[in-house]
Amino acid sequence: MTRAIKLEDAGNLPLWRRPRTLLFLMAAAMPIAFATWSALLNNFVIEVAQFDGQDIGWLHTVREIPGFLAIGVIAIIIFVREQVLGLVSLALLGVATAITAWFPSLGGILTITMLSSIGFHYYETVNQSLQLQWLTRAEAPKVLGKLLATGSAATLVSYGLIMLLWDPLGLTYNIVYLISGGVTAAIAIFAMIAYPQFEAPNPQVKKMILRRRYWLYYLLQFMAGARRQIFVVFAGFMMVERFGFDVHEVTGLFLINLVANMLIAPQMGRAVAYFGEARVLRFEYVGLVIVFLLYGGIYYFAWGVALAAALYVIDNLLFGLALALKTYFQKIADPGDIAPTAAVAFTINHIAAVFLPAALGALWLLSPGAVFFLAAGLAACSFLLALLIPRHPQPGHETIFTPALPAPAE
Repeated sequence: MTRAIKLEDAGNLPLWRRPRTLLFLMAAAMPIAFATWSALLNNFVIEVAQFDGQDIGWLHTVREIPGFLAIGVIAIIIFVREQVLGLVSLALLGVATAITAWFPSLGGILTITMLSSIGFHYYETVNQSLQLQWLTRAEAPKVLGKLLATGSAATLVSYGLIMLLWDPLGLTYNIVYLISGGVTAAIAIFAMIAYPQFEAPNPQVKKMILRRRYWLYYLLQFMAGARRQIFVVFAGFMMVERFGFDVHEVTGLFLINLVANMLIAPQMGRAVAYFGEARVLRFEYVGLVIVFLLYGGIYYFAWGVALAAALYVIDNLLFGLALALKTYFQKIADPGDIAPTAAVAFTINHIAAVFLPAALGALWLLSPGAVFFLAAGLAACSFLLALLIPRHPQPGHETIFTPALPAPAE
């Protein structure tokens, strides 16, 4: 990947070598490793390393440290192009995933998790920046929905193979991790070789920036990170610990999520384009309040596994609406702020993620339901913040407290 080409000239390239195609290729590659790691994680750590709630909390605390340090991307892109950094990070994620089962102890799992997490979080930070730079404001909501669906489709193939072949072929954690991580790493290396370096028209600020007018976006990112962390760490763990799900059953639940995302994610993008970020985010947060309250009720009222599985799918779909937060920022941001603010936002998103898993792991041992009630409270706070988003956000009109700019004269 040595040749540089301006973004406006990329339309002259073959379709498969254009920037948008690269975004779709990366969207398919990342979940093959990360989602497979996630699908097997709870069974792997419980069966092989005998983790309890406290251990899984510490694992996810370690996993989120690189996310908290994602602000380091700003320093790296002074010397390395964002596109290069993104693909190198994707390759690191793949390699670390591939060797996960080689270290079946608490210390080994934490170390490998740290390495894969560096790859994942640095990739995600850069990927978000590239998406917002390479897509126009008009096309971004719909294309982001399609990218989400693409990731779900790629993961569907992986999960389907796990569910269908785990027992018949006697698959092991080592085999599955090696294959999934190896495929992701191979795709990243191919993309480094096959694609030119695309130069966006707006040079990015290569230093940390915190702008007062982005304050609502920062707060929404913080709340999203705290709330999602509870789902990622404890929702799947509950299915294994409380209801005794096996690997193929957990994977089957993930498959349902993927099919639902493939069908609904493009519609989510269209909904954001039609209804606007404010309404979509408010709908998401109200839905999450209800879902988390019902999660907590499972422990106090002994509701069955069918409800828990349904809530897991609904929960996952609602989180997909978070693409509206990306487009909200795209609409209010200065074009040169996208890369540094993506790094800052990722760090803000992971502030709570560093301490919440370990702290809530201890709370889980006392009262699992209380963990989900806390998540419901966080979702309610997010809803109140979303009330401050205007119908048509733009620079200078980031919240309802800042008056909208007059329409240009015709």
